[in-house]
Amino acid sequence: MVDWSLARQLARFAAGNPGPAQDLDFDFAGAASRAAESVGAYTGLNAGSQSPAPELIDRTQWVDANLDTLSSMLDPVGARLGARMDYAGPLAGPLRVAASATLAAEVGLVMGYMSQRVLGQYEVSLLQPGSEARLLFVAPNLERAGIELGVDRESFLDWVVLHEVTHVLQFAGVPWLRERLGALMREYLATVEVRIERGSAGGLPTMPNPAKIVEAFREGGLAALVQNREQRELMRRVQALMAVVEGHAEHVMDAVGAEVLASYDGLREAMDRRRATRSAPERVLQRLLGFDLKLRQYEVGKRFCDAVVEQAGIEGLNRVWTSPEAVPSLTELDHPRAWLARVERAAAAA
Repeated sequence: MVDWSLARQLARFAAGNPGPAQDLDFDFAGAASRAAESVGAYTGLNAGSQSPAPELIDRTQWVDANLDTLSSMLDPVGARLGARMDYAGPLAGPLRVAASATLAAEVGLVMGYMSQRVLGQYEVSLLQPGSEARLLFVAPNLERAGIELGVDRESFLDWVVLHEVTHVLQFAGVPWLRERLGALMREYLATVEVRIERGSAGGLPTMPNPAKIVEAFREGGLAALVQNREQRELMRRVQALMAVVEGHAEHVMDAVGAEVLASYDGLREAMDRRRATRSAPERVLQRLLGFDLKLRQYEVGKRFCDAVVEQAGIEGLNRVWTSPEAVPSLTELDHPRAWLARVERAAAAA
């Protein structure tokens, strides 16, 4: 249903790609190896032979990699939309073309915008378990961010590598994590339907309750406006798990970075400033797309992980990886003592 060729063209245009990936004169492979050793020693996680080699790419290559992953998610939803349009009679063809182009434009522009911000990514397909993971670093964004932040270049690149390698060890070292996130996403996508509802006057769409729109928008941007109760509950579970994944990585970056980076001082402040410093149009766009949820995942997840380690050490935090049932709820993320008490009771009962 999505015109992926059009989406790719628009994404590449929106990316404003400054050209092929340039050599940054930095040993990413060596940095990844050192990071894996340091993170493994602190967390006890081990990627084994599942750690992919780092790849230095440009924005276009990042777009291509992520559109390939996104297509596996959206194609089933698009197929259901196309099936509904079959009942539109003579209008089915024009509706299908218009919907395909509209979806392609939305996907392409969003991916192009995101490609300008991403520094590194552990790219792992949640819906295709057999596919190989990739460890990607976007060269022009790293070059630009290093200059804008005004920090030690080597330490900055080491820090970015440290973050992504932590994700490698999480997904490779926690056997159930990838499968669990994939199952939640499949369950969520199975509920997504596009409904064309008609109002009472001339076939115009029925207007929703404005108060509900405002409330939903505050909770999660435009994505929240199309979620029913079942979808919201599923998304809450995804958000809680992702907050743990991102917060754990942020905690590890501080705990390990302070020990192994040549010039660690100022890096955390600089990176937090980069996330917070956005132009007004960027803030509006990120709010509309629900990207603020991503930023809150970093913050809430890190606060939770920091608090647990302070109370129970890294061994206490490692209990989040024992099973899917041990993952804190969104409520428990704000109450780490309650989560610790719950997992301790579960361990005692076992």
